[in-house]
Amino acid sequence: MTISSMRGANAMQVLEQSVVVFSQNYLPLCRINIKRAIVLLLTDKAQPLGFTTEAGWRVHSPSLVIDVPKHIRLTISSNERMWKIPPVNRREVLRRDHHTCQYCGSGKHLTLDHVMPRSRGGSHTWDNVATACERCNSRKGDRTLFEAGMQLRTKPKAPIHPAISFAEQFWIDMQGSLE
Repeated sequence: MTISSMRGANAMQVLEQSVVVFSQNYLPLCRINIKRAIVLLLTDKAQPLGFTTEAGWRVHSPSLVIDVPKHIRLTISSNERMWKIPPVNRREVLRRDHHTCQYCGSGKHLTLDHVMPRSRGGSHTWDNVATACERCNSRKGDRTLFEAGMQLRTKPKAPIHPAISFAEQFWIDMQGSLE
């Protein structure tokens, strides 16, 4: 398989490039490598989008020549579950907080802390649960942040699905390239 593209780019450089994938409703979902894009195009799970003037890549094999665009749109529906806010559990809270104590920044001996203690009416919700190391969690105990004299590094909130944050950044980048 050989690949041709813009002048001066070799096949390995081209293979490192990425293609933006859009949902059926034109929401930018993610970036994938060219090999994955070829599979989606050849299996009719995606179609090229031609809303930009940027050239893509031409891929040659012994029996096939395919033009791989910079943007493709899925022709299959994406999984609905991926758009739901995940449950509040240890794995998801640690992921949201980047496996870091939200009080001191430590990455060791992590636990979950209820910002407003449950014994004082606090709930087990995204905006009341934060990652805390054992030391900070013990220091805070059954007190409020004010009573313990502690501060959170970031305010707890429900995580944004990666596809949503990718879409937001994609449109910011596109707007910047138009200016």
